Amino acid sequence: MISFQNVSKRYPGGVHALNDISFELGRGEMAFLTGRSGAGKSTLLKLIALLERPSRGQVLFEGRNVGKLARRQIPYLRRRIGVIFQDHRMLSDKRVFDNVALPLMIAGVSFGDIKRRVRAALDKVGLLDKEKMYPPMLSGGEQQRVGIARAIIARPPVLLADEPTGNLDPALSAELMDTFLQLNQSGVTVLIASHDLELIKRLGQRVLVLDDGRIVDDVGRRGGPGSGDSDG
Repeated sequence: MISFQNVSKRYPGGVHALNDISFELGRGEMAFLTGRSGAGKSTLLKLIALLERPSRGQVLFEGRNVGKLARRQIPYLRRRIGVIFQDHRMLSDKRVFDNVALPLMIAGVSFGDIKRRVRAALDKVGLLDKEKMYPPMLSGGEQQRVGIARAIIARPPVLLADEPTGNLDPALSAELMDTFLQLNQSGVTVLIASHDLELIKRLGQRVLVLDDGRIVDDVGRRGGPGSGDSDG
């Protein structure tokens, strides 16, 4: 479903965020990106969602080279990808319901359908009783789950998460990862950037290790060592 073919990303000033990255993530697979701060995890996710374009190489999504998409085609791609940010990016003056509904409102979905789908998404992340509250009234873990609900509301086949447990305690982190596992078990392809090595190890999924913009290890990949743990 996602394929990186000798991808490099260089920012102005000569900073190389990624160097000759190649890997594939299959449909319905779940994997983690890990590595020290600055290793290139966030950049890799941004290339998939076309928040950045590669300097060299190809990023393929469902067989299409996303780096060659015209501007008018980008919204269609992004409807196929749910993105969860570490800082939540909630609209603090809008209720939880409206935050989650935003992608559907932009897409022009009818209010009746929006109401049904928002409540289903909130129920999936255990926040149906919080729909009338404002984000500042929620805990960090609850805000992150609102972010998940918003990311899955359009039913994207792919979910990307950038350090989603970075500001959470261990109990909330484990709870959030259970939510990702459930989504993956329902058929969603999931790629998560995280530095929580202990939690990642417990989950037994595929792990891509980045160092200085390069993949230095790929543990549990399909067809490779430990691949039996990565069926997801």
